[in-house]
Formats: sequence, C-alpha cells, structure tokens
Amino acid sequence: MKNSKFLLGIAAAGVMSLALSGCAGDRTGGSTGGDGGGDEAGGIVGVAMPTQQSERWIADGENVQSQLEELGYEVDLQFANDDIPTQVSQIENMISSGAEALIIASIDGTTLTDVLQQAADAGIPVIAYDRLINGSPNVDYYTTFDNFQVGVQQATSLLIGMGVFDENGERTDAAGPFNVELFAGSPDDNNAGFFFNGAMSVIQPLIDDGTLVVPSGQTAFEQVAILRWLPETAQERMENILTIIGDTQIDGVLSPYDGLSIGIISALTSGGYSTDALPVITGQDAEVGSMKSIIAGEQYSTIFKDTRLLAEQAVSMVDALLSGEEPEVNDTETYDNGEKIVPSYLLESTIVTVDNYEEVLFDSGYYTAEDLA
Repeated sequence: MKNSKFLLGIAAAGVMSLALSGCAGDRTGGSTGGDGGGDEAGGIVGVAMPTQQSERWIADGENVQSQLEELGYEVDLQFANDDIPTQVSQIENMISSGAEALIIASIDGTTLTDVLQQAADAGIPVIAYDRLINGSPNVDYYTTFDNFQVGVQQATSLLIGMGVFDENGERTDAAGPFNVELFAGSPDDNNAGFFFNGAMSVIQPLIDDGTLVVPSGQTAFEQVAILRWLPETAQERMENILTIIGDTQIDGVLSPYDGLSIGIISALTSGGYSTDALPVITGQDAEVGSMKSIIAGEQYSTIFKDTRLLAEQAVSMVDALLSGEEPEVNDTETYDNGEKIVPSYLLESTIVTVDNYEEVLFDSGYYTAEDLA
C-alpha cells in the first residue's frame, strides 16, 4: 500500500529541523550550531551510555563526544553493556576524576539516586539523555524525543500497513477483524511506557470496537514488555505466542524497537511465515539491519530519531550550564521523575517505510545508499 503522502507530511517537520540545525552530513558528527564555549570552555564532561550492543547507542556516544570535543571539552565516554553496577561505578569514577558535567543515558532510571547525590554534593550538573532518570531531585535537565508521539507514529504506521488507515492516517472502510500482537520495551526504561501508551491511544479504541483482535489476549504493558530490549527475549515471546494461538494468522505486530523486530521476524519465519508474507511489523531507530529488512519487504516501518540532533541538544545544554547560562527547554510539564518535574527539550521523529526512506535518510545525510546496500 502506498503511504508516501501521509509519511512525507510527517517527515517534513523532521527534514526542516535537520535543515535548521546545520548538522554535518554523517551520523557521527555535527555542529552544535551555537557560539558554544570553544576552547575557552575546557573541562571534563562525563558521558555514560548504557550499552554497545546496539548500534544506536554507539552512534549516540560518538555524536556526543565529537560535538563536545569540537567545543574544546575533554570527554570521558563510557559504555556499561547493560550492567547497572558497572554504570554506577563508571559515574562514580567520572565524579572523582573531576567531571564538570554529566550526560547520562541510564540503564535503569531508578538506580542512580545515590551516585547522583554524589554529583550534586560536588556541584556537578546532570543531563538525562533520552532516558529519564527517576527518583532523584538531582537531575537538572532532560533531552529526548516526543516519546508519546513516537508510539502514536508506530501504531499509525501499523494501521496504514494493514489498510485500517489510509495514507493520510484516516480510517478506511476496512472492517476487520485484524489480528495483532503487541510488544513493549523494557519496564525499567521510562521511555517504554510513553511509547506503549502513545501506541495504545491509537490501538485501544480499535480493540474496543472489534476492528483489532489480540489473539494471545496479552494487552497489558506488564505482559508485553521486553526486559532490556533484548531481541532474543522478543523472539522467545513471539515463539510462545505462536504456540498459544495455533493456526491463527497474525496480520500485524506492534514492535517498539528494530532489535525486537528482528527477533520477532526470526520467530515468525521459524514458525512457518514466509519472508514475503509476513505480518505488518513496526520498529524504531532506523538501524541498518532493519532498514535492509524494510527494503527487502520484511519489516514494514521504523521510526527515525536523528541522534545527531539529540546529541546536539545535550551538548548545548552542557555548554550553557558550564557557561553560566540557562539551557533552552520546550517542555516543563510532562516529565515527572517522582521527585520533580524535569525541564526538558523534546525533538521530533519521523515514520520511515520503503516509500520514503531515501528522502528521509539519504537526503539528510544520515545514511548513504552504500550503507544500506
């Protein structure tokens, strides 16, 4: 089904944002676009990333590091490989080594209270990067994408792919019922709830009116969440679902992340689905493997979140704080971490399918054709 009109409309804001940002033409570079602190800023900035098991987080770390170094900062970049004690230890070492600011993408947003108190006692500001840090008053700012809207986009693309919505995102006369299964992200990642709630704001009314049916009966977040976003866990859950539902054919799968989508596809093909007759499957992050899967007609869609812009915003926040200025924010109401409303800057995202990936990803310089060959 062609959906270029609807998708390109959504993409326009993202493309305009890219144009205004002055980003460099590759995924691991970019300019902060402001005057910045330059060599006069100096100082050490600690950057704590959750894992190197996802290409997305590798790119995030490189983006943040390169942009900070362009401004003259020294960067202590650490990856914790999804081990919480390792991340805590890394942050403690950053504090004791004289970091003047911290950018943290947490593994578990509820486990950093004590180490963030150490940062506060040392007068070190903290930027939560993409994942909100909960339960601590010592989170100064947060930058992420509009994660509820990401979920809305995932559900919308799922329904377009199944023909329930048209290319403009409007209901068609397709009555169904259509069989769908639901997946959510890691329950210790604050974003996972926003993704799922955004998606369910679109999907639940269609479950209620009988257009959509969930054959497994598993619709609660706790039932569908995948701890640590692990592809193998998603694959195992999909295999279990296929056992539960027997010969019932699945028309669509809501997947919140490309890595999970790959695991889901593996389970489906092992379970008897041919690669040219898979359900409509969503994703997120526009990872290389899933983009190739989309081009091959396997995965249907992904959500592109330009991590160059996210890095740019985090770097801009740090530079402002260390220059004695107030960082720019555009949301002071949404992100309550249990101790405070964390002032935030939200970025936009874009639905990507086979119909528009060249315009969104190639024209922005995020990928080249050779990257996805």
